[in-house]
Formats: sequence, C-alpha cells, structure tokens
Amino acid sequence: MDGGGVRPVRVAMVCGADDPALDGVADYTRRLAAALRDVDVHVSPVAVVPRRPGGWLAAVRGAAGAVRALAPDLVHVQFAPSAFRFSGRPGLLLPPLLPRSVPLVTTLHEYGSWSAPSWLPDRVWRRLERAGLDRESGRLVPGSDLVLVTNDTHAAVVTARTGRRPLRVPVPPNVADHGAPGGARQRFRRRLGLAPDAVLLVFFGFVHPVKGVRYLLEALPWLRSRHPALHLAVVGGFTSRALPEPQAAAFRAELVGIAAAHGVGDAVTFTGYLPAPEVSEALHAADAAVLPFGEGVTTKSGALVAALAHGLPTAATLPPAGDPDLVDGVTVAVIDRRRDAPAVARATDRLLSDAALRGRLARAGRAVADHRSWPGIAAAHRAAYERLLPVRDG
Repeated sequence: MDGGGVRPVRVAMVCGADDPALDGVADYTRRLAAALRDVDVHVSPVAVVPRRPGGWLAAVRGAAGAVRALAPDLVHVQFAPSAFRFSGRPGLLLPPLLPRSVPLVTTLHEYGSWSAPSWLPDRVWRRLERAGLDRESGRLVPGSDLVLVTNDTHAAVVTARTGRRPLRVPVPPNVADHGAPGGARQRFRRRLGLAPDAVLLVFFGFVHPVKGVRYLLEALPWLRSRHPALHLAVVGGFTSRALPEPQAAAFRAELVGIAAAHGVGDAVTFTGYLPAPEVSEALHAADAAVLPFGEGVTTKSGALVAALAHGLPTAATLPPAGDPDLVDGVTVAVIDRRRDAPAVARATDRLLSDAALRGRLARAGRAVADHRSWPGIAAAHRAAYERLLPVRDG
C-alpha cells in the first residue's frame, strides 16, 4: 500500500502474441502494463504462443499453469482473433483451466466479424450462444466476470448476442507525442530529402491489404497535378501476426509496383517499422494524414488516435455505422467512399487546399484524443478491477 492508501493489485495479463512490433494487441498490452504501474497495478504478462503448428493445447495448459503459479488477484485476457492466429481453441480451452476463485476479465479488441468455426450458420450460433458458447471468443465472454470493449459498436454486438453489457474503455494513441514538433518536422523531412516547399502526407499503421493504401497510391497522380510538391510517407511495418513475412514481402512489392505503374514511385517513401520516437517525428512532419481503410476507421484505431493526438488533420474512411467522434469537417475529413481512389483524392485535396479546415481539424482532433490518455485508461482499469475484488482489510 502506498501513502495514499491504494492497495496493490496483481494481474496476470494473458495475450496471444508477445512481440509488439508484430501485433497491435501485444503493443497495447505492453503500454497498458506500463500505465497500470502508476495506479499500483502490477502486471505479469502471460503469453499463449504454440511452439509448433497446432500446438494450442500445450500452449494453453502452459499459460494456465503460469497463471496458477503467479497466484494473481485477477486474470485479464486481451482478445483478438489475429492475436491468437485466428484459432478458436484458446478461447475454448483457457477459461476452464484457470483458477475458478480468481476473477476473469476479457477485453475484446476485435468483435463482430469473425467466428470459429466459420462454416456454422447463424441460427446454430444463436443456439450455442444461448447455451454459453460465444462464436468469436469461445468460453471467454461467457466465462468472464467482466467484459471490456473499446467502442460502442462492439458493445452493441456483445449485448445483442449475449445479453451482457460490457464496459467501454477507449483506445489511447499507440504512439505518444515525443514533443519538439518544430525540430521533429525538419529532421524527418531532411531524412526523406524533401524540398522546403514539399507537402507531406502520411499513412501510419500496419501496412496490410485491408488498410486501403493502394487507393491512396492510385490517388497520387491527380493529387500531384494539384499539389506538385506532394510526397507520401507510408509509415509502418508490413510483417505482423495477421500478415506473415512471405505475404508481407509480396504485398510490399505489389504496392511498390502500383506506385511505379502510376508514375509516382519517386513521390512515395515506405519507411517500414519505425520506433515510436521516429513515428512521432513523422506525424509532426506531415501536413495531413490519410487513412483510407477498406472497411472504414473508427476511434478504436490507436493509429488514428495517435494522428489526432499529434494535432495532425486527418482524412479517413468511415464504416457504414460511422463513429460519433468522427464528424466530417469537425474532427476529420471524411473520405465518402471506401475502396475508391477518386474519393481519396477528393477528400485529401479538400484538406490540403483549405488551411482553415486543417486548423479546425487539428484542434478538434486533439480534443478527441485528450479523452483517450493512457493515465485515464489506467485509472479506468483500476476502477474496474476494484469492482471485482473483495473488500480487503488494511
């Protein structure tokens, strides 16, 4: 207990991936653990990683044994299908092997678009869900004492399927602002060899086929006819748990080929994975961010929140359901059609051509991000944990 009377909480944090450079959930988990230290929550990470293909039973047993050895106050699972390599087995196997006397919390980072097995029809899944088996998380959601989600859309799906009302804890920026915006801007631009009058666009995040980067590349010829000094930096790694090395290399080559075919190869820099301070420099250096995700982007994206936190005016696609915090001309410039290069070009040109709009979006975007700080997220987790723990005598 510290001088303020806060009792420490010991949490076993279970995640399906252990390399933050290859998985967004692993990166989130690492950052959350660091933030929780400031509210006297002590996290012990427990990875569920099979040593061979299909070795999930041994991996889950090993993780459950590690949890028992830790004797934590609480177990917290960070769940996303990609983090568990799109296997439904961890969600089925893990809850029964955990100590029943220890509260279980599950955070759903992705939810509503996947099932395991995928061939079962909805009517069968509805019956199974009434019996206590979730189509995406197996036994995790039904077996958890508390379910956390990062956005209202996931919350609505959880409630519709299970009748449960999860707690919403938003996603903070996945890259902190490392400061010195003026110096950072010049350093990164010099690194790219840009002219003083260059206009710099940035895409930030894992570079996957679903992120829509190809449409941004296809939009560049028209954009450069309007803004001749335009340059695009694609900031982020290709390889991840969701896109292993062979597929990642092939996709990178595909994007390089698209840029060359459209005559803009010299106007695009693919940086690959960068450490957080260098990403922060890139965000400070850019004039605007463009996130043309194929399914649309929401504030559950740590990359989007990072761009907003850096005061970077952002053009983005939205999902059909939208996002209440992402309003065209207020907090973002909405790309009005997904998977559409002309729509990307129009929204980006609108942003680049209107300095007043960029200023408004920069200010409003920062305000959106201010409500998603790591200290605030840590405090929300601490409060949620306290609800599940018995009252302890001092």
